Amino acid sequence: MRVADENGETRAQRMLDLFGGEDEDPQGGTGDPPADPLADPLAADPGVAGSAAMDPAPAEPADGQAFATQRGEGALRQALEDRFRLRMYGFDTDADRIDGAGEMAFTGARTNLAAGLTRVQQEMAGLPLSGIVIVTDGADNDDEATPPLSEALLSARAAGIPVYTIGMGSERIAPDVEVRRVEVPRAALEGTTIVADVIVSHAGLAGRTVRLDVEDEGRIVGTRDLTLGPDGEEAVQLQFTLEESGPRAIRFFVDPQEGEALTGNNERQVLVEVGDTRRKILYFEGSPRPENKFLRRAVADDENLHVVTLLRTADEKYLRLDVEGPGELAGGFPDTREELYEYDGLILGSVEASFFTHDQLQMMADFVGQRGGGLLVLGGRRSLGEGGYTGTPLADALPVVLGGAGEPDVLEVSAELTPAGRRHAAMRIAEAAESSAERWTELPPLTSVNRVFELKPGAVDLLRGVPAEGATRMLLAHQRYGRGTSIVFAAQDSWLWQMHADIPLEDETHETLWRQLLRWLVHDTPGRVRLDSGEDVVPMGEPLRIRAEVEDERYLRVNGADVVATVTGPGGVASEVRLDWTVERDGEYEGRFVPPESGLYSVQIRAAGARTGGPGAGAETSRDVAEEVSFFRAGTPRIEEFGAGRRTELLRRIADETGGRFYTADDAQVLADEIRYTESGDTVYEERSLWDMPILFLLLAGLLGGEWAYRRRKDLA
Repeated sequence: MRVADENGETRAQRMLDLFGGEDEDPQGGTGDPPADPLADPLAADPGVAGSAAMDPAPAEPADGQAFATQRGEGALRQALEDRFRLRMYGFDTDADRIDGAGEMAFTGARTNLAAGLTRVQQEMAGLPLSGIVIVTDGADNDDEATPPLSEALLSARAAGIPVYTIGMGSERIAPDVEVRRVEVPRAALEGTTIVADVIVSHAGLAGRTVRLDVEDEGRIVGTRDLTLGPDGEEAVQLQFTLEESGPRAIRFFVDPQEGEALTGNNERQVLVEVGDTRRKILYFEGSPRPENKFLRRAVADDENLHVVTLLRTADEKYLRLDVEGPGELAGGFPDTREELYEYDGLILGSVEASFFTHDQLQMMADFVGQRGGGLLVLGGRRSLGEGGYTGTPLADALPVVLGGAGEPDVLEVSAELTPAGRRHAAMRIAEAAESSAERWTELPPLTSVNRVFELKPGAVDLLRGVPAEGATRMLLAHQRYGRGTSIVFAAQDSWLWQMHADIPLEDETHETLWRQLLRWLVHDTPGRVRLDSGEDVVPMGEPLRIRAEVEDERYLRVNGADVVATVTGPGGVASEVRLDWTVERDGEYEGRFVPPESGLYSVQIRAAGARTGGPGAGAETSRDVAEEVSFFRAGTPRIEEFGAGRRTELLRRIADETGGRFYTADDAQVLADEIRYTESGDTVYEERSLWDMPILFLLLAGLLGGEWAYRRRKDLA
């Protein structure tokens, strides 16, 4: 049951009524309950605690609560108790015995229907159970539900326990506006431009203009006006920049509208970890060309990007730029995974495939798929298909289908944004989306020498190269490959967007594009410890499951490591939680922590003494240490306030799959009469011989007498 507390926040509570198979006044059915109501040790049909949505109608401000505390305690309960032995439960994420609906506290943060059903069946195991009645609006919003609802329904059906559902509240709440979903990167580099995808649902507000704001710790960083159409959903994109590092609570909200009864769903908060780290990228170029010079210049002032350049000047001779020590890349391109995996990203310029060994080509593909790094392949005469990469292990990681090797086909093309490119943050070269799209049309053409026409399934193209004549080529495309991202930018002279005669001296389009491309390339490159602390907001008092994946220098999962999580609360108090190997998967560790107070928590994982190769013989032990930090907030999630309308289809499904029936609050009073002859629970069948019934003797005598009278009348006797 959802109700609003004194702060206007919605809380959940469910009620379970157990009713048994004893009818004290049988009406001559074929199956009657026992005559003695105490003969059954504890015959009960569970009435499952429900969640009733707040009805926004002024005349009935809390329809579900009124039903549970008044009508449910009155007519319906009395009707059930007249015929059955009744047991009541209240539940949100778990079920507890209650004496009446008045004991329901409505303090639950979310609802787990499966937990309520499963708990009742476990407590009533071995006892005759006639059925379960659920009074609810159908809310089922516990993502960690174990077992899932489908298994709980299957168990009830196998046990022959019908579930009767009473749907509370309204399917449509109006007027109402809800920030239904927000999608933003969980991590970003400081100063990165972020594009958020927001879904706003609404009812009863057609034609009204509302404003969607983005707030970063009290400061408005983005806004968008939205004119609402007919009832439904609106997809909105907002662009904003996060200038401060650390965990940022980003709030997306729409101001309450006139007539709205439910306003808690007008906002959502997401936690974005803004890093001030410096990402390291290796740029390998096969020969000197302007692209290398201008790319390095474009990102030179970005404190979060460190581009290390390896430039081949002749056979076995290399120029190393911006290396961190004399030993870095001293032997040329890395030939071990440990050396290559020190980088977060890899840029591959115009260098032929025959330069690399087969193991190096496989190593670069694994850099993306296994290590989770970012790969950017640039166009050029010795790149892609023209460079002989078709059929190599690296080709598998690329988002485009490579053609065969051949002479480069030099073609002048104009860059054209695709629909996906218009929405992508890396393609925003102006503050507003409209200005950015217009700016792309003004850029001078580039030259492409690589015949790239086809995307792989699952890949996305952001830019197309449109020639004056001939077929359009893929210019910029990307895909997820394993844990990482691979990008192809099939132009060989993007530096023209800096040096062309039509580009003003003060124009920074080239710098902006390359900074955003490289930040996108490496923004989510993982470390050797990957931490998953679950939801952004964790309910206080509920255990938080902390999961970590631990890998060695070659990014192979390791077992037997000493993994400790240090959880620091808002008051600065630190607690250590030991994470144990789950055994189910290599390199996966898990522990639990219960947040004692609301606020922001940091979780620092420290893994040492990792063992590769599993617990068997031949395992190698490494004493190195790897660390990772993540954040979460403890508080009261407002899950119950979203999707607050009655979920009729789910309630019908629950009833249909278990042999019960769905009712609304208006027709629930007939439930007791309709289920009195259920075959579940403790039912006694009384067999009587039809031949011994007096009515049959009287009917037979009447037929014989009637025949004799008829014969006498017709003079046949």
